[in-house]
Amino acid sequence: MKRTAENQRKVVAVRVNPQIEQRLRLLAELTGRRQSFFLQQMIEGGIGAMEDTWLPPDVLSRVRSGTMPSRQQASDAISDLFGSSLPDQAS
Repeated sequence: MKRTAENQRKVVAVRVNPQIEQRLRLLAELTGRRQSFFLQQMIEGGIGAMEDTWLPPDVLSRVRSGTMPSRQQASDAISDLFGSSLPDQAS
């Protein structure tokens, strides 16, 4: 399938402790797959559980039904290092 603006994958940067990075690297080396393959599998396999735990029920139902906007409104968000929107969090 040809990549278009709608189905293009996005890059996400994440910091992990050295032990996790070493385990991920070993997994990739021994299987011949890329680290990004395993990270994608972990994210896709675990995002549902994170949503169940962290999202309010009304938001969760909108996300699962596909009616949730893909990003927060600009007035409700702040930019992160890479220019993406993050919810404004009070300290």
